[in-house]
Amino acid sequence: MSWQSYVDQQLVGSGSVSVGAILGLDGSVWAKSAALNISAAEAKALTSAFANPAGAQSTGLFFGGASNKYLLVKADDQSIYGKLKAGGFAAAKTNQSVVLGFYAEGTQPGQCNTVVERLADYLKENGY
Repeated sequence: MSWQSYVDQQLVGSGSVSVGAILGLDGSVWAKSAALNISAAEAKALTSAFANPAGAQSTGLFFGGASNKYLLVKADDQSIYGKLKAGGFAAAKTNQSVVLGFYAEGTQPGQCNTVVERLADYLKENGY
């Protein structure tokens, strides 16, 4: 299965993730939803946040431009959850990557979190 298939089928196909991505730990984009607007700097900021979760929690993270600052409601060295208005995101670190999923208004955050964490666990179990 290609990385794009994981994004399309496992993340977005779940119905609990509106757009998603799989990023390398260096911030490179392995695969992403076509509608996801994430810059190289935003991807790098997310992957770096796992090394300094307290710092990231105090500053928040930006996706889709400077006007979209996400408040981090959970941040540790394995998972980061953020919120912006009625939507948000979940990110989970694997051995070699970060699984990222965004949810829109009307989706329960826990549903998105579960989908992202399960895919991350699967990738970890398979060496990624």
